[in-house]
Amino acid sequence: METLCEKFDSLSTQETKAEFESYFELLSEWNNKFNLTAITDRENVYVKHFADSIAAIDLVYGKVLDIGAGAGFPSLPLKIMKPSLKVVMADSLNKRITFLNEVIKKLSLKDIEAVHTRAEDIKEKEGFDCVVARAVAPLSTLAEYMLPFVKIGGIAVAYKSGNIQSEIKEADFAVRKLGAKIKIQKMYLDNETERLLVVMEKKKPSPPKYPRSGNKPRLDPMILK
Repeated sequence: METLCEKFDSLSTQETKAEFESYFELLSEWNNKFNLTAITDRENVYVKHFADSIAAIDLVYGKVLDIGAGAGFPSLPLKIMKPSLKVVMADSLNKRITFLNEVIKKLSLKDIEAVHTRAEDIKEKEGFDCVVARAVAPLSTLAEYMLPFVKIGGIAVAYKSGNIQSEIKEADFAVRKLGAKIKIQKMYLDNETERLLVVMEKKKPSPPKYPRSGNKPRLDPMILK
C-alpha cells in the first residue's frame, strides 16, 4: 500500500515543490509571531502537515470548503496538488486569515479565498461539492458544522486517527439527521502511522435550522440520549 508520504513525493513536481517550500518558509516566519502550529521543524511539517493533508486528494473535487482552516490544513496542500479545486477556507481567528491571505498572495494561487467567519455564519447552505476539516472537533460536532454546506451527492471529509469507533457511534444520529451516511477510508501516513478519513456522503437535504448558532454544535452536540 502506498503511504501518504510516498504519494506526496510521487505527485510532486518542480512547481509544487517550490510552492510547498514557500509555504513552509511563511509558516516558519509567521509562527514566530503567532502560534499557528506546534509542529515547526521542516521534516515534520512536510510529513505531518503537507503529506497528511493530501489524504483526501482522490476524493475532493469542484468547490471545496475547509471548516476551521487554521494554518491551511488540509485545503492549501490539496489546492497546491490539485489546482482545479475552487477553495474557501473559513476560520474564526482573524490572524489566521491574515496568514492564509499571505500564502495565497505569495504562491499566486487562483480560485481560493480565506474568509473570517464562524461555521454557523457561512451563507452558502448546500453550496459546496466537498467540505473538509482536520483536527477541529469530535465527529458529532463536525457533522453539524460540515454537512449543511454539502450539496446533495457531495461529501464531507473529516480527518481522524486512532480508535474512533465510539466517536462514530455517537455521531451516527447527527449524520443521519443531516442527510448523510458514513464510510471510513483507512490509509498510512508512513509505514507505521495510520490515518482515517471519515467520509460522509450527502444523500438528502439537511434541515434548514442547522448548523445551530451560539456554539451549540460544541456545547450541545446532536447525540441521541
